[in-house]
Amino acid sequence: MSPLLGAGAPVLAFDVGGTDMKSALVDADGALLGVRRTPTPVQPEHTERAVLPLLGELARELRAQHPLVVPEAIGLVAPGVVDDETGIGLFSENLNWRDVPFRRLAAEQFGLPASFTHDVRAAGEAEYRLGPSSRFRDVLVVTIGTGIAAAVFIDGEPYAAGGYAGELGHSVITPDGESCACGGRGCLEAIASAGAITRRYNRVAGAGVTGAKDVLARAQSGDADAAAVWSSALDALALGLSHAVALLAPEAIVLGGGLAQAGDALFVPLAERLERFLTFHRRPQLMHASIGENAGLVGAAMRARAVLEHA
Repeated sequence: MSPLLGAGAPVLAFDVGGTDMKSALVDADGALLGVRRTPTPVQPEHTERAVLPLLGELARELRAQHPLVVPEAIGLVAPGVVDDETGIGLFSENLNWRDVPFRRLAAEQFGLPASFTHDVRAAGEAEYRLGPSSRFRDVLVVTIGTGIAAAVFIDGEPYAAGGYAGELGHSVITPDGESCACGGRGCLEAIASAGAITRRYNRVAGAGVTGAKDVLARAQSGDADAAAVWSSALDALALGLSHAVALLAPEAIVLGGGLAQAGDALFVPLAERLERFLTFHRRPQLMHASIGENAGLVGAAMRARAVLEHA
């Protein structure tokens, strides 16, 4: 049950991520039914050709499990550059697609009105509208996981700029630094995302850890290589956030995603580093995301319901 979402039309919600995808059927009370995590079928190119049929299979399973809940719309969210106005996935470096009309394809496949937006914008909107940061007008919701991206809210309204706003992970932190999946070098995402922390540690230590939490655990146990990788990631995050503070002056920065689960091990040193970069700037309140791992699904459901409300 998601009491935050509240009553409304029943809808299907899908959150396609760089590693896995989540699916749920949302009933009229706002409960998330049959939440399931499925590996994303990433292909060398045109991943959408594998994703869309899988969404159909997941929808049929959800409908079979809950036959009394009849969805009236579909909400789909995905990473990369997404143009909300046209419903097109312009680019995703992690999922290998370009210029895919997801909203139209989803509507045709399901025979329902469809919404399509960026995964972090959807999760960020759920967080901003339904979480404690709603008391502020200018907010940045940053998700740190496979990649790094932000949802931007200015004067209480989302700012997307044709889908290109919020790509904090692709701001350059160290010119000629680490190679990034986007084709650039020195991007924040290539240094400080959970995936980058894992890859960088394994490279320098000759290890085989599977996640950033393992790197942090080793750092806390005295592993010098792990401590250096973790510290450099925090340095990069603080620098990237300081640029966002200088440009947007948010009252609050909400941190979510897998890396935010590190708690004080992330928030305390990050706040200290960020403070060192700021002079006259507005000091944002660093907040932990409150909705949890299904924020993307909640945001997808909110967008799907909005399609019906504005039909």
